[in-house]
Amino acid sequence: MKKLYLLLLSLVLIIASCNNDDPDIYRVIPVTIQLKYPANADVSSLAEVSVQAKSSLGNTYTSLTDANGRAMFQLPVGIYEINVTDKKSVSGKHIIFSGSLNNFAVTDQENVSSVLSLLETQMSQVIIKELYVGGCQKNDGSGSFHFDKYVILYNNSDDPAQLQNICLGITIPYNSTIANADVVNGSLFYESEGWIPAGLGFFYFPNSTIIEPRQQVVVAFNNANDNTQTYSNSVDLSSSEFYVTYAPEAYTNINYHPAPSSNISTSHYLSGFRYGTGNAWAVSNTSPAFFLFAPEGVTPQAFNADADNVNLYNGSATQVRKKVPMSWVVDAIEVFNYGASNNSKRFPTAVDGGSISLSSGKGYTLYRNVDKEATEAIASNKGKIVYQYSLGTKSLNGTTDESGIDAEQSIRNGATIVYMDTNNSSNDFHQRAMSSLK
Repeated sequence: MKKLYLLLLSLVLIIASCNNDDPDIYRVIPVTIQLKYPANADVSSLAEVSVQAKSSLGNTYTSLTDANGRAMFQLPVGIYEINVTDKKSVSGKHIIFSGSLNNFAVTDQENVSSVLSLLETQMSQVIIKELYVGGCQKNDGSGSFHFDKYVILYNNSDDPAQLQNICLGITIPYNSTIANADVVNGSLFYESEGWIPAGLGFFYFPNSTIIEPRQQVVVAFNNANDNTQTYSNSVDLSSSEFYVTYAPEAYTNINYHPAPSSNISTSHYLSGFRYGTGNAWAVSNTSPAFFLFAPEGVTPQAFNADADNVNLYNGSATQVRKKVPMSWVVDAIEVFNYGASNNSKRFPTAVDGGSISLSSGKGYTLYRNVDKEATEAIASNKGKIVYQYSLGTKSLNGTTDESGIDAEQSIRNGATIVYMDTNNSSNDFHQRAMSSLK
């Protein structure tokens, strides 16, 4: 036992001796990391951005930038990985600036500094949570009622979202099964020109409207009334909280645009512009290509008035379109007619890389899938998430949310939902057996 004690004591002394031979292990060096944003980035503040330095030993140090975008550290000599992720919300888009420095050496000198260049990526802060356009069966079975269309916009971020000047657009061709004159040599001609068409007209939020984090706004396209009073399979769109695309000075067809319920304040009326010969903003009830966009550097009014933005579909003066830059797109959903063999895309891959099919006239709706990993990662969701989702239509030759999470039941149970957002409708949406408003 005595020999073992002496052996252990010798090892301790040897280790201590080795440590004392390395005086730099205790040295702390001033380190400056200067963040460099992309030249065209719209960044109003450089301060209070968190920068992390993680050492090769696993220790993590954090510093917040000053007003000039500089993070100051006092770091022991060693090798580090420097990381930064700065999230900002601009015009309905969730912009992420990120960058890293690998194998960053802090050596024995007076100070160490480096420039960290950031890359910009965009995710939609405001997303299309649900699109209901197919209508429902009439009570007497004589056909379908499809003047009860709506969209639900959702703030899929942790920051308040400003909707003022966010625009709602649809393409021409209206339906996915129409022979698409925009396809030239197998590609949409406007993709190479960097724009997509907004056909017939567009609506926009004229007033300051805020969607709080993980909350939603319902916008009725047509009949902002309690449609269940006439058709029990339909939806009630008369809530005072709802908004409506109602601009009777532009769109005079009262079948599509009847007077909204008196419950809905005029401050919840979206403003609209009409061009071409149509008298209604006719969102397809089988296969629309619907999108949100936010004009940059101009107002919706100025964008609409600019003659250089005009494009005529297939040269027809009756099918007027406006050229919306792809960089303005906030979110989009490409809908195909279920079972049709001649569906054709209207959105370039950069806007929507896929599509989601709709069986029209059955009360089905297109609902966004849950980001299972992100939703489960929220600590406050523990015990609140409802699984065994049963409202998908996979058993009816449709689709379902493979996450298995029942988003609406989970929300009612107090959970916070993060929805999938990959800019690909094939991944992001499924066909739900009924409206979430039912």
